[in-house]
Amino acid sequence: MRAIPTMGITPMAVGGESLPRELPNSGLWFLLHTKSRQEKILADELHRIGIPNYLPVSRQLRQYGNRRIRIELPLFPGYLFVRGTVEDAYQSNRTHRVARIIPVTDQPRLDWELRNLFLACRNDPAVQPYPYLQKGVRVLVCSGPFRGVEGFVEDRTTPRRLILQVQTLGRAVSIEVDGDVLQAVG
Repeated sequence: MRAIPTMGITPMAVGGESLPRELPNSGLWFLLHTKSRQEKILADELHRIGIPNYLPVSRQLRQYGNRRIRIELPLFPGYLFVRGTVEDAYQSNRTHRVARIIPVTDQPRLDWELRNLFLACRNDPAVQPYPYLQKGVRVLVCSGPFRGVEGFVEDRTTPRRLILQVQTLGRAVSIEVDGDVLQAVG
């Protein structure tokens, strides 16, 4: 199977690694909502036609039978960041791999967030996705001994504490759960 660069800024580095040397630094950021499982292919296509983009990935080790394979999965499935002109964003859409183009209203903030993410991914290739949790968000425990339990996040600074309410009694209890097993519910 052909190796596909996962970050469309530089070609594949030696040894199958696909870390870019730096983030694109000119133009506007656009967020592309891709069609299902098209992130890596789109990043490769955009790289070939010269449109700067960034696809943050996490490296994971998977076991298939007796083989262990290192794979790269998008940190944000279904999304790719493009930096350039409006024409670059529309040209990206012409690949037929984009579901929609999302304009970014707070450019400096996204640039700061992506630079931090870039540095974290470059220094620790084992960066893992983590649910974005806020105080009061209703969540579902997806795995572990509390699987299927729904509750509310008590505080954004301590997303491990989950509040289970019994509204009729006007009472609540709290449990501690890893944030990576929580999924926001509607």
